[in-house]
Amino acid sequence: MANNSNLGAAKAAKNDEFYTQYADIQKEINAYLEYDPDTFRDKVVLLPCDDPEWSNFTRFFAQNFERLGLRRLISTSYAVESKKYKNYQPTLFETESPWFDIDKTRIKGKIFELTRDTNGNGRIDIDDLEWHYLEGDGDFRSKEVCQLRDEADIIVTNPPFSLFREFVTWIVRANKKLLVIGNSNAITYKELFALIKDNKLWLGATGFASDMVFGVPKGTYVDPKDKAKAAKLGYVGDFTRLGNSCWYTNLEHGRRHEPLRLMTMADNIRYSRHKEIRGLPYLQYDNFDAIEVPFVDSIPDDYNGTMGVPITFLDRFCPEQFEIIDTTERWSSARTKKYTIEQYETANDLNATWVAYRNGTLIKGYKRILIRKKH
Repeated sequence: MANNSNLGAAKAAKNDEFYTQYADIQKEINAYLEYDPDTFRDKVVLLPCDDPEWSNFTRFFAQNFERLGLRRLISTSYAVESKKYKNYQPTLFETESPWFDIDKTRIKGKIFELTRDTNGNGRIDIDDLEWHYLEGDGDFRSKEVCQLRDEADIIVTNPPFSLFREFVTWIVRANKKLLVIGNSNAITYKELFALIKDNKLWLGATGFASDMVFGVPKGTYVDPKDKAKAAKLGYVGDFTRLGNSCWYTNLEHGRRHEPLRLMTMADNIRYSRHKEIRGLPYLQYDNFDAIEVPFVDSIPDDYNGTMGVPITFLDRFCPEQFEIIDTTERWSSARTKKYTIEQYETANDLNATWVAYRNGTLIKGYKRILIRKKH
């Protein structure tokens, strides 16, 4: 996995301002259109948690309104005074509008809607956006934004980092389609993992290994290494590269139905490029009825029992090939053994993960997802 220092620092500083790049949105959306060109046709798309005046989400969906076949586009923003980052100047788009109100602009959220050709130029695009102030500050949990959620078919955004768990639950509770960006570690949140296990949520088309660059407010802390990586990709200034970000969705895309090509257990032991596998037997967990598979490409295709695999497996998960059984998190119901402080001084840590023995030496490892091959 990529370095998590930037997101960790952002979480500590309560920074929720990460601005998605247009190219990343376009790349992701195109994957759904390749699978089904009518994914968004005649749909109402809601973009909450946005700043519609300049948001790349709003820009993309507005500019592609007719190509996608949208029925209605709704974009809402969170009031400046309700944010932690308050360095804000109204745009000319807002100040030159007859609806501009100097007293409301910092304390009210805004809603932008696109449904028709308002300027009579024969097409529907970003120039046809209509807007007004919301009654409240635009918090997604407010009554008026909940009502917009209920009117929508698909919800797309990069939600606040610190509220990701609550935000996804807010969408799923209303039984809506979603496409949102989050931290890859959210896979192991209890509420989200339950959705993934039940095939109600999965990873988007953009894989873990892909570089995603985000804009940040001026003056925000950015890890120098991540800033340098963003610069190498052509983003110079207030940008950062977050290697542990990914898309979550319940929209179908073709990549999720591509089965992994795998070797037998014997061939893995004989030919694997990984020293942890080559020439060694697969470890059996001491506290789960499963074997340890430390690399996705080392999953044996002839093993029918339960296997513990890295969370990056979900990036290649094909539901026709495997089923997800559980996880090795502390709260896992698949745990077969618990350790006590009388046995091990580190019992608390051992009960938070998987444990195995190799040549009499205790080994504990990273988070794993428990899977089984489908027959």
